[in-house]
Amino acid sequence: MAATKTSPHPANAPADALDMSRMDDVGVAAVNRALAILDSFTEDAAVLTLAQISMKTGLYKSTILRLMQSLDAFGYVNKLDSGAYVLGPRPMQLAALAAKALHPAEVVMPALRELVQAAGESASFYVRSGPLRLCSYRVDSPRSIRDNVQVGQLLPLDKGAAGHVLVDFEHQVPANAGGGPRADMLVRISRGERDPETAAIACPVFGAGNRLQGALTLSGPLTRFSEAQTRAMVAPLIAAARKLTIGFMGDAGIFAHAS
Repeated sequence: MAATKTSPHPANAPADALDMSRMDDVGVAAVNRALAILDSFTEDAAVLTLAQISMKTGLYKSTILRLMQSLDAFGYVNKLDSGAYVLGPRPMQLAALAAKALHPAEVVMPALRELVQAAGESASFYVRSGPLRLCSYRVDSPRSIRDNVQVGQLLPLDKGAAGHVLVDFEHQVPANAGGGPRADMLVRISRGERDPETAAIACPVFGAGNRLQGALTLSGPLTRFSEAQTRAMVAPLIAAARKLTIGFMGDAGIFAHAS
């Protein structure tokens, strides 16, 4: 049993080591330890050796090995041929379910319908899906000629206004001396990038802690996205993004200087 005990941070633990001092104070110790192992994987440490996990968690290697067997069996981690570990497919599946819960249809769809009514073009809500972007919600324009995008469709992240938003605002919210970002700092416009006959205008939607939730987009035929027509779409787009940000428990003040 001694091997299953946790220790405080080792003397040479890295600066980003997890705070394990109260790991056994609540819940079930084995579950807490398994979750601590999963939490040790980060964007900058996607592949970890047994020794690195031990350093990050303060757990003995023998404990980690036993827990890894369960995590591997349920798809939470995978062991590489090198002996190192990476996250398995199950966390991604849970993330997709969490995204749906964070972006309920009863919040998103009314905002999209209002935006289509105000701007006359198709409105979509995109979220990042690895190296691509996913159209999670969409309301088509009532016009007979419109762009063709389906809910659930994956599109390039490096092309199109929505993709630029998802990349540009992934890690930060822009600000200026006036106390908040201007519309031109929030909006991204693309013409003929993904499809030579379509155009789009998009802006970010934020949630709690100013975390990016997705990209709200108006799209349609290139011929209806002249400079003047696109400028006219900015106000209703920003208003809808503000409404969604409030719905996702974000700070509506982000848009205070953008309307």
